[in-house]
Amino acid sequence: MPSEPIEAAIAYPPILSEEQEEDFRTLDAENTISRRSTHGSATYTGGHSPRRVPTVHDLEELHTKEGYIIVKFEKGKGEDPREWSNGKKWYITVATATLCLAVALGSSIITGDMTGPAKEFGERQIIINLTVTCFVMGFGIGPLFLAPLSEVYGRRPLYFVSMFLYFIFTLPGPLAKNAATLVVTRMIAGIMASAPMCNVGGSIADVWAIEDRGGPMALFSGTLFIGPCLGPMIGGWIGERAGWRWVYWVLFIFLGVSFLLTFFIPETLAPIILRKKAEKLRKERNDERYKTLEELEKLPFRETITIALVRPFAMLFQEPIVIFMTFYLSFVYSLLYLLFFAFPIAFSKIRGFGEGLTGLTFTSIMLGVLSAGFFVPTQERVYAHVTRNGTFPEARLYPMMVGSIMMPIALFLFAFTGAYAWVHWIAVCISGFVFGFAMILLYVSANSYIIDSYSDYAASAMAAKTFLRSEIGAMVPLFVDPMFNNMGFQYAGLLLALIAVAIGPIAFIFFFYGERIRAKSKRATQTKRIKDEDAIFEKHRV
Repeated sequence: MPSEPIEAAIAYPPILSEEQEEDFRTLDAENTISRRSTHGSATYTGGHSPRRVPTVHDLEELHTKEGYIIVKFEKGKGEDPREWSNGKKWYITVATATLCLAVALGSSIITGDMTGPAKEFGERQIIINLTVTCFVMGFGIGPLFLAPLSEVYGRRPLYFVSMFLYFIFTLPGPLAKNAATLVVTRMIAGIMASAPMCNVGGSIADVWAIEDRGGPMALFSGTLFIGPCLGPMIGGWIGERAGWRWVYWVLFIFLGVSFLLTFFIPETLAPIILRKKAEKLRKERNDERYKTLEELEKLPFRETITIALVRPFAMLFQEPIVIFMTFYLSFVYSLLYLLFFAFPIAFSKIRGFGEGLTGLTFTSIMLGVLSAGFFVPTQERVYAHVTRNGTFPEARLYPMMVGSIMMPIALFLFAFTGAYAWVHWIAVCISGFVFGFAMILLYVSANSYIIDSYSDYAASAMAAKTFLRSEIGAMVPLFVDPMFNNMGFQYAGLLLALIAVAIGPIAFIFFFYGERIRAKSKRATQTKRIKDEDAIFEKHRV
């Protein structure tokens, strides 16, 4: 799906209908919507808001009348990735999830021993912390230009090239003679590592139909959310027993194994597969009429890049839903990276834990993340009940409202237990558990709401969110140590808790007033919440 963001595939119940998903799968719906609107007057309902835009079927008929022969998958011949064997699908799922895990680990495993490089190079700790900052900054910068490249060259080449460069630019880490080498190469590695992150969800959606996607997406989501917490656990023991250079060596070796997997990952992006089929048919039959719908409808690459770079920032300043939800998610994302540095203060500095044991405390966050998965059936029932008369974006906000209450509780607990050695360590771990649980509720719910609110422009909305979230999260390592050391652990934690309290009402405000806010936007969907009495009246009227 060229422009379907990862979050659309993860969300449950599914955000996109089968018709909308096929639209994304066949065309880059976001980048071609303006062009498609000029083709005719058929109604297109993608994003729940009626638009005078032809459907894929209408476009196929239109171009057929123009004399083109539209190249499509032939059912039963195994051309369509969704017709491949389960074994092949699961290999693609596991292999791409491994790439995602390699990226998630790479962002946090070095936090297992951050003092080692500072001591060896004689640098201030804040300089070494830049190795995390620069890597995470790359997460936000890379997708702006790497995501459109997948539409041109496909997912497979992007995996191969990006993982190779990520692998190569990790090598200077264990061989570094100074801090500058660590910082610069981590920046490049972070940009390259962003490519798998913005394509893996799409690869899984390429090969699995919606009804079969539960298990594969659960595996992918696990690497996405649990991977960063595994980093300090693994890195802590390695740093304590073998030194900080071996943390980089282990990451380098794992990246090498992950890179080898890319040799055997087939291309899964439907437009690329069909494009190759069309090229073959044109050559074999010497007939230029064989075209894919994507070839006939796609915008020039230069215009695609312009849209990818400009539209996200326009939405970031023009769309209230994108602005406030991005701010909230940036805060949550920042908290995760803040805990990579705050947990060592609470356990190593205050309680005297070793780096290995300190890393194990991140199990509490992982358990919270996993436990949030048990909330899915409840959320599904609530969503089904409130959308019984028709779907609307605000129905996605129930988990976020719960999470916005739980997050301040987690931070208050962390502030008033982590600061004192006489408080049992389990209390701090409980705060980590509550944080992990609340983080997933907030993250999945807010992302789903953004996508549901801007179905036609979901990729741009999520690109804006990802960029700002990553850049804000990247700043955390630069201020977390001075903040906790100068303000004091309790007051630094208290400040975070109070911020969580202050921004908590955002979910409730959009739940009650989101429909009015969307009504004033030209990009947002215009679906309205239908009350029971209105539904009954409409039913009797019909």
